Amino acid sequence: MNIAPKLLLGQPGDEDGPVFDKAWQAQAFATTVMLHNRGVFTWTEWTAALSREIKSAQASGDPDIGDSYYDHWLNALERILVDKRITKPGQVSDLTDAWQEAALNTPHGQPIELVRPT
Repeated sequence: MNIAPKLLLGQPGDEDGPVFDKAWQAQAFATTVMLHNRGVFTWTEWTAALSREIKSAQASGDPDIGDSYYDHWLNALERILVDKRITKPGQVSDLTDAWQEAALNTPHGQPIELVRPT
């Protein structure tokens, strides 16, 4: 008998159930667990933040078929870090942009050097 969790439409998975579709999704998940383990937020706070993000996305027209779940996850993580004053609004986006620019301007095989945005 297969007891794997049921997949949502659009959610990647295998015979064992849901899986991460992209590496960043696993990293966001692991970062969330690590921050919780360090006491940055409780699971109750986390589930409330993620629920708010999903409800907001649905109200804005997200069809809620499972393919945007980790986008909501990442947005909730950024929001809770801003709410806890661990980061400032926009700082995560600025760092993301800086990493993308650095990666695009780094020759293949060379280490990426990040110049923090000002």
